[in-house]
Amino acid sequence: MLGASTEPQSGEGSPLEGSIEGMDLSVRSLRFRSFERLKEREGIRKVFSQGRAYSCLGVKLFVLKNGLPHNRIGFTLARKYGNAVERNRAKRLGREAYRHLRPRLRGGYDLVLLAYPAKTRSEPVKTGMADRLNQLKSLFGKAGLFKNG
Repeated sequence: MLGASTEPQSGEGSPLEGSIEGMDLSVRSLRFRSFERLKEREGIRKVFSQGRAYSCLGVKLFVLKNGLPHNRIGFTLARKYGNAVERNRAKRLGREAYRHLRPRLRGGYDLVLLAYPAKTRSEPVKTGMADRLNQLKSLFGKAGLFKNG
């Protein structure tokens, strides 16, 4: 059909429809759009130099107001963060965790998530999706970015 949208609809029967702890998980709400990404080197440097830092084991969050109605986020890794597979997985987990928490966050901030290899007594700490989600909940809470709290 001409002119019909090729975007997936989030109506009944959508495999991504549902909720986790009151979060809307429709297809449209989880989309990570390009205007929400902070990719320019200068923008990321500005957040590092002028932003406020919050940290927990394995992750640091840098926050700076941006004057926009939405947040922009960049994902970076510390130097010598494993091999390419580990680096890509760390960024992917960070993006996924952010996408699930995004509806609960206040807008108007530039965020940079810096992941680094967490170690306890020379043993690397394995990080899964649940761990990354808990880390981001903790960091966003410390930064006061949740809408109600």
